[in-house]
Amino acid sequence: MRPALKSGLLPVWRDRDTLQIGIDPRRAIALAGMGQAVSVIGLLDGSRDREQVIAAASGQGIPVEATERVLTLLAAGGALDDFPASTLRAIPAPLRAKLAAELATTSLAHRDGDGGARALARRRAAIIRIEGDRRIGRAVARILSSSGVGQVQFVRAQTDCAAAGPPTAGTKARRAEPGGSAGRAEPAGSAGRAEPARVSRPAFVNQPDLVILIGRQPGELTMQLVRDRVPHLAVMAGEAIGIVGPLVVPGRTACLRCLDYVRAGNDPAWPLILAQIGRRRPEPPACDSVLAAMVAAQAAAQAMTAIEQAPTASPAANGTLELVLPDWRWRRRTWPRHPACPCAAHTVR
Repeated sequence: MRPALKSGLLPVWRDRDTLQIGIDPRRAIALAGMGQAVSVIGLLDGSRDREQVIAAASGQGIPVEATERVLTLLAAGGALDDFPASTLRAIPAPLRAKLAAELATTSLAHRDGDGGARALARRRAAIIRIEGDRRIGRAVARILSSSGVGQVQFVRAQTDCAAAGPPTAGTKARRAEPGGSAGRAEPAGSAGRAEPARVSRPAFVNQPDLVILIGRQPGELTMQLVRDRVPHLAVMAGEAIGIVGPLVVPGRTACLRCLDYVRAGNDPAWPLILAQIGRRRPEPPACDSVLAAMVAAQAAAQAMTAIEQAPTASPAANGTLELVLPDWRWRRRTWPRHPACPCAAHTVR
């Protein structure tokens, strides 16, 4: 173990003898009797293993028992990390500096004892593909790239997408967006670049871990994703409403067609409406800059949950997260799987 005080927690004195680690009471812990052992805190930077910390503290006149007590209390209070040295070596120093805030946040939010190393490893190994609306799509891509996701592929929206047909796994053909990159997925070490790769809709070079579909997409595409067992997250924004979800895990959760079956059961006119909105959309859409940013951030958050934990861990699995302006609260709506939906044929048994 190479103990390090969790990043993002500021040590402050409550009185002459009590040291508080962190400010907000929902994160902070207080250690009494620290007046004579405070120098132990300065040794907890991850550069020493436990025995070296104890030896260094002993050299400063701090008894071994006192140092061990401080380490035990910090660990019990969730304020101590053990960032694996192997992960530290695998990440170039400039990239580690860029991702410092990401590591600090995930370590605190999930109470990880590894300083966010496991979450970062999963992000760096992930391939996320984004299709649809350019404004929200690019915002989501920037957030994911700067968060350390290894490959973020943004696919521009096409006016003839309904006729283009679904992608087929395994094909390698790609076409670059005019003025954009050559359609090459960003390597894992490129996290934090301002512009993720942008390509027109091709087939998958490597099957992504998650596809984010922004705006209404052709039913053929969504059913192909179900058949290929590719998790995908639907994102919509319009009529001053933002919707993130459902996050479809083929064979386990409701798919996008399930939602249409449920809607048709509640509203007999839905099939007719669906046929019309597949060809038309309002211009301009009622999605201002603030709503677009909020939807992009929520979509990126759910994508990160799916990558770091599991797709079914997201509240968008079998549900949608909805924000109806001028309300500021996201609310969850549950969507069940529909027995008549063809996705039932792909159920995991």
